[in-house]
Amino acid sequence: MTGPTEVVRIPILPLGLVNAHLVVGAAGAVLVDAGLPDTERAVEKVLRFRGMNWSDIRLIVITHAHIDHAGNAARLRELTGAPVCAHEGDAQHYRQRERMTFCATGTFGRLFFRTGLIQRAYTPFEPDLLLKGEEVLDLAPYGIAGRVLPTPGHTCGSLSVVLHDGQALVGDLVSSGVLLGGIVMTGTSKSPPFEDDPHQVADELERLSSDGSTTFYMGHGGPLPKAEVLRHVGRLRTTSRRQGLN
Repeated sequence: MTGPTEVVRIPILPLGLVNAHLVVGAAGAVLVDAGLPDTERAVEKVLRFRGMNWSDIRLIVITHAHIDHAGNAARLRELTGAPVCAHEGDAQHYRQRERMTFCATGTFGRLFFRTGLIQRAYTPFEPDLLLKGEEVLDLAPYGIAGRVLPTPGHTCGSLSVVLHDGQALVGDLVSSGVLLGGIVMTGTSKSPPFEDDPHQVADELERLSSDGSTTFYMGHGGPLPKAEVLRHVGRLRTTSRRQGLN
């Protein structure tokens, strides 16, 4: 049974720098992303504010394998008892068997990579629900009217959570704000510091928009309306064409 859903931002770091989200339905909640290692108190604070506890989280969805999204997945699974859903494209990174590649989108990304923070190891885990290829997970069994679907481009195994009411949680397919994201200019879209395939990202954002998504929640900054996301798609297309001519 499903009913109205609400998306609640969980500030893993202040000012929208790093966000996880709680999708709350009548029968419990789905946690989208786990945040950095040892940040479970940020999640617990939001749960308590809403009169909920760890057991109210029925599923954990990890949008991709970067440390600020997947770094605390093992610990949160332990606390909640909820299964973790992820995509096979990033599976070896969740297992910490392969190092990720980081394609910087600009100067900040290049400088941030040199700090080594994004490359830190985290507790490895094996996803309980490992989506393969274009496989989609229906969230109705978890009390949420929506689905989890592959949206590669930021990483090979990136996922998004798309709700039937037009809300979409897209991880790092797009971000907003300055530097890492958040702080100021949170209503203006931009690329995150790293992105494997900008053209594929544009395809996925355009597909989500065409399929009815109207509000986009992301890991850094936001949320953004559809019109602003489509402006970002246009910029990605223009950049891809220019690069193709060089």
